Amino acid sequence: MNSFQEKSLQRFADTNKNRARFLIKCPDQQGIVAAVSHFLHRHNANIVESNQYTLDPAGGEFFMRIEFVCHNLENKREELENDFGAIADHFNMDWKLMFVEDMKNIAIFVSKEIHCLLELLWEWQSGDLMGNISLVISNHETAREIVESFGIPFYYIPANKNIRHEVEQKQKQILKENHIDVIVLARYMQILTPDFVEDFENRLINIHHSFLPAFVGANPYKRAYERGVKMIGATSHYVTNDLDEGPIIEQDIERVSHAHNEAGLKKIGQSIERRVLSRAVKWHLEDRIIVHQNKTIIF
Repeated sequence: MNSFQEKSLQRFADTNKNRARFLIKCPDQQGIVAAVSHFLHRHNANIVESNQYTLDPAGGEFFMRIEFVCHNLENKREELENDFGAIADHFNMDWKLMFVEDMKNIAIFVSKEIHCLLELLWEWQSGDLMGNISLVISNHETAREIVESFGIPFYYIPANKNIRHEVEQKQKQILKENHIDVIVLARYMQILTPDFVEDFENRLINIHHSFLPAFVGANPYKRAYERGVKMIGATSHYVTNDLDEGPIIEQDIERVSHAHNEAGLKKIGQSIERRVLSRAVKWHLEDRIIVHQNKTIIF
């Protein structure tokens, strides 16, 4: 990490040392917003952003993201977490309290194609990706030079379906040692085992090079070209054990025409992939996503 990045991260920590966020999911009922607001008022906190959504005000599921500033927060963390328990129990809440200065540690998995990796590295270098890219793991050496030029550790671990279990044990050990909070699959072309996915539930972000649910699986640009599509897209989603069917975080598209061949579609598609994955990762780092069943609520 260079001095610019260190200063940027330090500014982030200083700016956000008294800032925190609640993510809340519970059955909709009267008094939720009032109770949370009153709780924060009692603890001398000032709400700076509040978003809520309900599937049905008559007993549907209720979702809330609320960000607040509280003086001397570092000495009030345990008190806030303990005191909120009574409110959470009363409303049957599934909730999390995140402290913004606790920057999340990111591991990026990549194979041969590095366009999505490069986008994340550029965003991180500029200070626009508010997380710590702790390491990059790859089953190819392609990305080593560029990753190490950013001062980020690079781990080359050859992988295929015959040694999948052994590979994932090595990966898990590295992830554990580096206290990884979220894994980004930036065109990592290996299928993960159910055990691995379970260990990182809703913390594995993938980019799929098509506008799901169209063209699931391999070679989507080839199949899109053969089908004569008039638009192509990309999808970022959380990984589940149902291939390419996890909760969708972000999607985008661009129009194309008969004049675009397979290579042209791929070039356009890679540009879409970069921005879609970048947005999805940023939203996760900013605690803007609540997963409900196989969908996402994004504030």
